Amino acid sequence: LADGQKLYADIKGRMERIGRDPEHLKILPGAFVVVGDSVEEAKEKRALLDSRVHYDSAIASLSVILGTDASGFDPDGQLPPIPETNASKSGRQRLVDVAARDKLTVRQLAQRVGGYGGLAFVGTPQTIADQMEEWLTGRGSDGFNIMFPYLPQGLFEFVDKVVPELQKRGIFRTEYEGRTLRENLGLPRPKNQFFEG
Repeated sequence: LADGQKLYADIKGRMERIGRDPEHLKILPGAFVVVGDSVEEAKEKRALLDSRVHYDSAIASLSVILGTDASGFDPDGQLPPIPETNASKSGRQRLVDVAARDKLTVRQLAQRVGGYGGLAFVGTPQTIADQMEEWLTGRGSDGFNIMFPYLPQGLFEFVDKVVPELQKRGIFRTEYEGRTLRENLGLPRPKNQFFEG
């Protein structure tokens, strides 16, 4: 969330500096959502999905983000110290921190990165709604582009379980106000330089 808030403030601040209304630009990060009846069940689903990523592909993705060849690391050991490189320092550090926090083996970390390493909400409908609400009220985003772990069931779980929880909290619409995406996002139609209308 802290990284999201920094990006949000930066982009919205740039809008203000060039004289544009910051609310006329919406920040909607991709969010990978795994829903379970318990947090443990959701984490097990995520672990199963991550385990399906082929190791060679996963370790290649991990190597790119770490900026060092990870193919020689013990797959079932902890992540060794990573030397400084020209790779993204924040991206590398985020991975090192996740590996330590979640006590992931190199294989588990690689599979997570090889699957989906971005913003993820993994939990019950309530805990997912809690996190989304925190992002929205904490100015980390204006909404989300929801990504499902599998179709159609992942979509159904989100629509049937998470959406009602978000609606109950008043942070997800119950009907569409406009006819276009622009109208539903609360964005004005830009002026057309060629004709009035």
